[in-house]
Amino acid sequence: MTTKKAVAVSAAIALALGVSTSASHAAMAKVQTVQVYISADTNIQDLWVKTLVPAFKAANPGYDVNVTFDLHGDHDAQETAKLTAAATLGKDAGVDLIDGGFVTTLGAAGLLFKPTVGIVPNLIDVNKTVLKAGKGGIPYRGSSVLLAYNTKNVPTPPKTLDELLTWIKKNPGKFTYNAPSGGGSGYAFVQTVVDKYLSDADRKTLVSSAAPELETKWATGLETLRQLNKYTYGQNGTYPANNAETLKDLATGLVDMGTVWSDQFASAVKAGTMPSNIKVAQILNPTLTGGASYLGIPATSANRNKGARVLANWVLSPAAQNLIVSGTLNGFPVIPLAKLDPTATAAFTGVDIQNLRAGYLSANANDLKSKWASTVPGK
Repeated sequence: MTTKKAVAVSAAIALALGVSTSASHAAMAKVQTVQVYISADTNIQDLWVKTLVPAFKAANPGYDVNVTFDLHGDHDAQETAKLTAAATLGKDAGVDLIDGGFVTTLGAAGLLFKPTVGIVPNLIDVNKTVLKAGKGGIPYRGSSVLLAYNTKNVPTPPKTLDELLTWIKKNPGKFTYNAPSGGGSGYAFVQTVVDKYLSDADRKTLVSSAAPELETKWATGLETLRQLNKYTYGQNGTYPANNAETLKDLATGLVDMGTVWSDQFASAVKAGTMPSNIKVAQILNPTLTGGASYLGIPATSANRNKGARVLANWVLSPAAQNLIVSGTLNGFPVIPLAKLDPTATAAFTGVDIQNLRAGYLSANANDLKSKWASTVPGK
């Protein structure tokens, strides 16, 4: 059948069905499908499949999204090999957008297309330091450890690490943090105290590469933590086992201050398990640790300047960031709170959500946890 005849037949069918010719042409228009690869836990799969994808498609009717999910990143190595081969051969990677912990590794290997504000305009609202740390990855959500405090007994919380250490000593038994091996909220406090006595160069090295030769420099910070034993809750060198126990100690009034994850605190507020008198603040010089999760556009993705760009830009919009903050994930937004729904971001009021400080590389972090366990607890 010739093209003209095919068009005529299509128009006739449309007319018979009571659909206008222009509407039928619109329906026949090609929809671009964005291939998204997710390497994470099921909560991130739910974030995309149940929340972000439907909202994106509603806002962008010319696009569809197909999600491939890899639980816990079991196939990160294979995916990296596939992307490497595609880049070497100059072929389409078959994936347009990646959400996974290995995105920064791909960026460091030169396997990501590096977007700019010119083609992803909403990047202008993202902290430049956080963006640079992605090595080509696009930060789209995050979490940070914050200082939770009881407003009834602490009307003005400490603003810096030094002020916090002074407060702990002046208020024996009213502060706690969990064992670093049991949760990141306790680990963040430990690393932050240890970092106080390190040079900027040493801190950067510990974040980016295995550096066992620098671990002897942790001694002063670990001793500072050991001396806090008699001032933390219990006053005998014992600590909550995990993040949840710290939250419970705050909620039940056993302590007036402790370190908590931003998303877990927000979840507790929404669930009604955290009293309204418990608020969070962010200490400075330095902040407690946290981090962003990154999206990556493979360098050889056929959609790198089309669907992937449109989707990545939309995820950084206030509409999408509100969904990330207000949904079950309770994620940390990567754009200023002033651009978001104040109801959704109420738990983060007064927090600089663009100031995320990275934790150590996993090998160094594990060593620090072991050093803490062997040197700090006990009288």
